[in-house]
Amino acid sequence: MSLIYSHGKEFHIDLAKGEMGRYAILPGDPGRCEKIARYLENPRKIAQNREYVTYVGELMGEMVAVTSTGIGGPSASIAMEELIHCGVDTFIRVGTSGGMQPEVCGGDLVIATGAVRAEGTTREYAPIEYPAVAGVGELIKADKEKN
Repeated sequence: MSLIYSHGKEFHIDLAKGEMGRYAILPGDPGRCEKIARYLENPRKIAQNREYVTYVGELMGEMVAVTSTGIGGPSASIAMEELIHCGVDTFIRVGTSGGMQPEVCGGDLVIATGAVRAEGTTREYAPIEYPAVAGVGELIKADKEKN
C-alpha cells in the first residue's frame, strides 16, 4: 500500500518505514508516551500529530516504539495499520480498560488474554464469532525459531 502523504510518511502517525523497529507499546493517552519512553534507553520523540505521539528507544538491544492510539477502536485501528506499514509486527496495549469481574478493582494489574468484541471496529476485520485472544503462542514460537 502506498503512503498517503506526499513527503513519504503515514497520514495520521506522521512516520515512515525504517523510523522504528518491530515492537510497539500502545497507550491510549498521548500524555503517557513520554512516561513509558523513560524506561527505554536513549528515548526520543519522533512524531506528533493529533492524538498520535511516538517515541522510540531501545530495550534489550531492540528498537521499541511507544505510540498513543487515542480513545477507542477506530483510532487504535488507524495507529496499528499505519505502524504495520512502517514495519511494526508486535504490539503491546497498555492502559486502562473496562472490566466485568467484580473482584477487579481500580489500580489492579490485569494481563488480558482475550476480550469481548462488542466495540464495533473489529467486525471490519473478522467475523464476530472469531475470538479476540492474544497470539502469545505464535510470538513464543517465532522467538524460538529466530534464536
